[in-house]
Formats: sequence, C-alpha cells, structure tokens
Amino acid sequence: MIQKFQAVALDCADPVRLAEFYAELLGGRVVVENDEWVEVHGFDGTPLACQRVEGYRPPEWPGQERPQQVHLDFGVDDIDAEEKRALALGATLLERTDEVRPGTNWRVYADPAGHPFCLCFH
Repeated sequence: MIQKFQAVALDCADPVRLAEFYAELLGGRVVVENDEWVEVHGFDGTPLACQRVEGYRPPEWPGQERPQQVHLDFGVDDIDAEEKRALALGATLLERTDEVRPGTNWRVYADPAGHPFCLCFH
C-alpha cells in the first residue's frame, strides 16, 4: 500500500525559476535539492517539484502537437485579484474560460515554463 502522495513533478528547463514562481503564487518556500530537482513546500497541499529536462519543450494550448499531459488547479476566492497577481509573477493568460463559456468557473494560464494551470473560483 502506498503510504503518501509525495509530490507532483513538472519538467522544465530552469527548475529554480519555476519553483520561485510557484512559491510566490502559493505562499510557499523553495527547497533546492540540487541543480536538477527543486521543490516548493510550506503551503496547504502536496509539495510541487520542478525537475530539469534537457531539450524541454513546453506544451501547447490548446493544440495537441505537444499536449499538456497534466495541469494544476488552484482554488481562489477572488479570480480577478489572483489573475492580476499570477500575471505579475510571470504567468501568461491562455483563456478566460468563464467569458468564453458562460457558467464555467475557471481561467487557464501558463506558468513561466509553459505548463497550463487553472485558477478556479466558487
């Protein structure tokens, strides 16, 4: 039996930069294991790891030539304030889904390494 869900790992070219982005976004702290593996701890939830991959190519949105394969969802109370903060930290807006498809409760962004993530509101 598995004892613990230990981490979610994201491939990237610069694990320190990506970990710094998520640490700021989530209110966590960066824990550098080595040049290849950096983790974000200190927030409510499973730690997030960033691992260096030579020749990293970010996923496309919404294309499927390089599919996202995984994305992260973050619950927020104020979507507009958190969007502004995420963009200031280096995220890119990919789709304001709530404006394109009325009734949805999320917006799609890319982190600095190109991984899609969503801010979801209630």
